[in-house]
Amino acid sequence: MRLETLRIQGLRCLGEVSLSLAAGINVFIGANGAGKTSILEAVFLLSHARSFRNGAKEALLQRNASSLAVFAELRHTDTRLCRLGLGKEGSRWDARVDGERVPIGRLVRECAVVCFEPGSHALIAGAAEERRRYLDWGVFHVEHAFLGAWRRYQRALKQRNSLLRSGESVSDALFLPWEAELAQSGHEIDQQRQLYLEQLRPKLAESMAGLLPELGSVELRYRRGWPDDLSLAEQLRMQRGRDLARGHTTSGVHRADWSIVFELAPLREHLSRGQEKLTALACLLAQAVLYAEHRGEWPVMCLDDLASELDLAHQQAVVDQLRVANAQVLLTGTELPQALQGPEARVFHVEQGRLAPLL
Repeated sequence: MRLETLRIQGLRCLGEVSLSLAAGINVFIGANGAGKTSILEAVFLLSHARSFRNGAKEALLQRNASSLAVFAELRHTDTRLCRLGLGKEGSRWDARVDGERVPIGRLVRECAVVCFEPGSHALIAGAAEERRRYLDWGVFHVEHAFLGAWRRYQRALKQRNSLLRSGESVSDALFLPWEAELAQSGHEIDQQRQLYLEQLRPKLAESMAGLLPELGSVELRYRRGWPDDLSLAEQLRMQRGRDLARGHTTSGVHRADWSIVFELAPLREHLSRGQEKLTALACLLAQAVLYAEHRGEWPVMCLDDLASELDLAHQQAVVDQLRVANAQVLLTGTELPQALQGPEARVFHVEQGRLAPLL
């Protein structure tokens, strides 16, 4: 898939931006704070309905603006053209596909974007929530039943947590229907996650071998969020007393996590910050490869500030892989990276939220 056009209104420092994108590599260069990352952020919003940046959601809006909007024309490999839109006014988000208002899930299923940016090392070194997001994004795009199970699970989790906060006087009978729903939907989610990880493992091994061969073989370990020798229904029943004391549900798929273990670096603490970044990048590339295998087209690849995140050899390795895959790439930097010197890339200069094509 590739974005043919992109229009952004009221996002951070971008007041009104409209551009046509090349099918291959697109590079946005300019000084720090010029608005380069916000362009990638706009594309990411269409695929995830959230930013990859930390901070309050209100910070997405341009100063003194009351709304923001991102529009794009997306061309699939089968030549199908989709017109996508995502807007925010106040606290309300509005998603559209081909002019029709749709649920957010419909929009993000249509547009797939994988982004490597300075905060991506949190996928390896950060909280489990980051790794669950990565995992569930992948499952969502290959398993249509996932979203329904995830919504049922979240609703039941909210209800059970509400009962837990009500105190010990709550009858056990009130917990039973919500725990049954948690157990059923949680089992579906866990099975879908495990199947996805089995498909991801060989892609991950290949990706790691290309970027971190010095660390030896790699193993991906998954913890589902409750003991392997119990069903989730049994675990919820056994943990009800402790959960009442804590006021929230301590077991379930919302507590799942996964980790990467290298033969020559068995603990995460053995990795340098640079190796954490390369591990995260390898995970993202492996996910993109698996997406392409399932869907017949690569996701849009965003690489923020690539030259400051990777040395030249690794920049070249990544760019070469994406060229071979014919993936559309959106890349930012303060200058044109050496790995992209040549006539292939479309280059834009970004200054104070304005864009001008250079090549």
